[in-house]
Amino acid sequence: MKPQEHVASFGVRDGELLVGGMPLSRLAARVGSTPFFAYDRARLDARIDQLRAALPAKVELSYAMKANPMVAVVQHLAHRVDRIDVASALEMRAALDTTIAPARVSFAGPGKAPAEIRQAVAAGIIVEVESTTEMKRVIAAGDELGVTPNVAIRVNPDFAVKGSGMRMGGGPQQFGIDAEQVPAVLREYAGSGIDVLGFHVFAGSQNLNAEVIAEAQRHTVDLVGSLAEHLTAPVRYLNIGGGFGIPYTERDQPLDLSAVAESLHRLVEGPIAERLPEATPVVELGRYIVGECGVYVTRVLDRKVSRGRTYLVVDGGMHHQLAASGNFGQAIRRNYPLVVGNRVQEPDGGGVHVVGCLCTPLDLLGDDVTLPDADIDDLIVIFQQGAYGRTASPTAFLGHPEPAEILA
Repeated sequence: MKPQEHVASFGVRDGELLVGGMPLSRLAARVGSTPFFAYDRARLDARIDQLRAALPAKVELSYAMKANPMVAVVQHLAHRVDRIDVASALEMRAALDTTIAPARVSFAGPGKAPAEIRQAVAAGIIVEVESTTEMKRVIAAGDELGVTPNVAIRVNPDFAVKGSGMRMGGGPQQFGIDAEQVPAVLREYAGSGIDVLGFHVFAGSQNLNAEVIAEAQRHTVDLVGSLAEHLTAPVRYLNIGGGFGIPYTERDQPLDLSAVAESLHRLVEGPIAERLPEATPVVELGRYIVGECGVYVTRVLDRKVSRGRTYLVVDGGMHHQLAASGNFGQAIRRNYPLVVGNRVQEPDGGGVHVVGCLCTPLDLLGDDVTLPDADIDDLIVIFQQGAYGRTASPTAFLGHPEPAEILA
């Protein structure tokens, strides 16, 4: 998607980008300083509405808080989703402070500390067990507290998802218990005072290919159907993961959600209903829910020319937006959609390089991008910044102030 397509989706008034229905300069004045992240509440709601309309009614929607743990965002989404997935004790506390019931909070991720597991068991959260060590710690916590822990087995599947930004299943992984080991694990710990609700399979993230996602979901349901035979109780929790991607560069095309949903309808009405009739299917999404609702706004501090090349030096950078700089796992760096937010209707000038304020040449936000003739105090806006922005970046690097966040 091109930058102007993103501009059109947010809206324009008097030549300025609108975020949360507010002109950018007015929003910046309200925040009080740059850089900052702004998340558009109406766009959040629109994405949830889109998902609800497309997905089968029986499928529950879980928000993966790791994508954006801002408290205001989490509190808002708690009224719109069915579940929340957390990955740390801090995220767990944030989820427990919402209206979501503890039994609808899941705790995933490798390397859960014993104290975190104990807190989750005490709260009644679903612990998604990723190893036999974690299983033993969950059982010990339940015995100590005198409660029955809620458990789901996270499975490392025997298949991989092609085209994912990050592959999190198939082959050797730190995530989950290998599928072929799960039956033995279930036998060993049967009768150990835990309630195994079901399974979680998350094979990959940031995928824009609807057929690949649909195929992964089909394989997941088939795998869980076979593993269910080794449980002493019916599967009640079937987390088939997510992996829905968003377009970050001009060459990316948006995910065909309708195609994913159509396949999921067939799964729910067919194999899930037939083989796992008591299971509640769960789709766990983070980036797809919040990613496109956010922007990162940074102010031009300097405009300089070095041997024929023009640089716009901004007060933000890779310490706030690591992914946009190309340093968050990308094999090939490509520009994220970027505009001059207070000049979105002005004609383009020449090519410029938008760089941050850090002492490293890696601090590059826009490489030879064509923009209107921006100058000092103009506002540079990077789109697709609702997910994996502030908390996925090295904000302490060089001691610059942390960026503000606002839900507009």
